[in-house]
Amino acid sequence: MTARVIRQHDLVRVPWKNGHGTTAEVAAFPEGSTFETFGWRISMADVASDGPFSTFPGIDRTLIVVEGDGIELDVEGIAYPLDRSSPKLSFSGDDITAGRLLVGPIRDLNVMTRRGKFRHRTRFVESGVALLSEDTTVAFLVALDGSFDVTLDSTIHSLQVLDTLMLEATRDLIVLSGTGRAILVEIAPDQA
Repeated sequence: MTARVIRQHDLVRVPWKNGHGTTAEVAAFPEGSTFETFGWRISMADVASDGPFSTFPGIDRTLIVVEGDGIELDVEGIAYPLDRSSPKLSFSGDDITAGRLLVGPIRDLNVMTRRGKFRHRTRFVESGVALLSEDTTVAFLVALDGSFDVTLDSTIHSLQVLDTLMLEATRDLIVLSGTGRAILVEIAPDQA
């Protein structure tokens, strides 16, 4: 099985599509694709002030607060507070969205898939075992609160906070151990 650790400190920050913040691409398909051509994209964004989010027509998004005290997202006029107790929201990239920081800057994990081509699922995992869904083609584990070890085929991949393990689809159990939580992201073809 192919697996690769992507270190948080190696990510390169670039301006948002709308220029109001910065983002660091963790991975995208196809490799080298742009904001307009990706099939799927995983990134981490730094939000330092209130303001509009970039629109991504035809894209399904999930935003997860991974650092900071939270943000309130206004999606088409409906407010969704995201904080430590409820850090995740899925919404359409077509929607007019703005953010208002609850206390100070945040960092968020963005998962985006092009509707009609790919779809994604996200869930929080802790020490134990995980099993990928049958239709998953690629998955990502992002360490959140502390170090996290992922054992695949008797190889241990050690992650620090906000490091990511990218792995190809597997039917094997994935052994997880660590002091905190991680986010498991699964990408699958959209059969719609």
